[in-house]
Amino acid sequence: MNQKLRPILTVLLAFLLLPISAQEHSDTVYTFHFVPGRDMFYVPFGDNDAELTRLEKHVEQYKAKILNGEMPLYVEGYSTSGKGQADNLAIAKIRSNRVKSELIIRQQLTEECFVTQNHSGNGDYVTVRIVVKANEEEADKERRATALAKQQQIEQNRIAAEKAHADSLAVEKEKQKRLAAERERRAAEQARTVKQAKNDSIAATQLHEEEATPNMRDESSAKPYDDYTLTLRANLLRWATLTPDLGIEWRIGPSIGIMVNGSWTSWTWDDNNRRYALWEVAPEVRWYLGETKRWYVGAMYKAGQFNYKLCDTGRQGNLMGGGITGGYQLRLNNALSMDFTLGVGYLHADYDKYIVVDKVRVRVRAGSETKHWIGPINAGVTLVWKIK
Repeated sequence: MNQKLRPILTVLLAFLLLPISAQEHSDTVYTFHFVPGRDMFYVPFGDNDAELTRLEKHVEQYKAKILNGEMPLYVEGYSTSGKGQADNLAIAKIRSNRVKSELIIRQQLTEECFVTQNHSGNGDYVTVRIVVKANEEEADKERRATALAKQQQIEQNRIAAEKAHADSLAVEKEKQKRLAAERERRAAEQARTVKQAKNDSIAATQLHEEEATPNMRDESSAKPYDDYTLTLRANLLRWATLTPDLGIEWRIGPSIGIMVNGSWTSWTWDDNNRRYALWEVAPEVRWYLGETKRWYVGAMYKAGQFNYKLCDTGRQGNLMGGGITGGYQLRLNNALSMDFTLGVGYLHADYDKYIVVDKVRVRVRAGSETKHWIGPINAGVTLVWKIK
């Protein structure tokens, strides 16, 4: 009796277990590892190459269902490389996209074929899971799970966006704070500058009032040296010889002055039988000495032309030379000074001799000569007028 019932019980047990086995499904998980701190997907790294080959075989087996949405690929990214949860989620998202891009290129899939979820922590890897469904009830359950996963992904994206917005607001707030601090610093510095300028103006006014007060102190002690910048000069010795002379000096500092003097004259008399004509240009650089800057030494260069006939034979030619000067300036008042100067050096003159016949100049044959002179080359008693 027991032997006859055994086959029947076996068949009944098989029918009872059939629904249970029909509801079972097979999950296949593929794991791809990433280098810590990197988000690039290196296929040769670790076992990634072998896992990718296994995954491609499985995808090819169920490719039609994957493409029409019946069997999505579940992708989950993990990261511990970031500085915080938001950073880890961002890195995990990039890594998940790298793996999906590799499958899209190799198997011609689309983004709709994937359900993606990213996590912070648990390592640096991405998993791809394929769920083989047994019946419609399981398929509906999977669809609900898919919808839930997508909803979770949307929520994660929203949280990440809010976090990024909050970070942006914090950065902007910090920037505004720095700008406000910089504006306050500039305003304080400007106030200090205005205050200093006001103090300097008060001090200058007080100094001017002290200088203008009579019998308070000697003018020479208030100003140890002439503080002029530009002067006009006239050598009275030249004017005394009917040779107009004018010069200008630019004082580039308390101790250094640059000067240029010029002279010109042209006289004839005795029915043009006598002549005295001359022009000279003499630039000079001076160094003023001592605390009062009255004494000075300088270096002078001189060039010009001359034509004079004071007897039967006249001389006409060029002169050029230079030397060392020295002297003293005597202050007369706030605008005028007297400059006493003497220069010694070398002069070179080339000239032709001539005579006048019937009011016509006639060059004397073999009359050209050259003269060299070493000794005094300049003297002056010069009136100096301060312009500036």
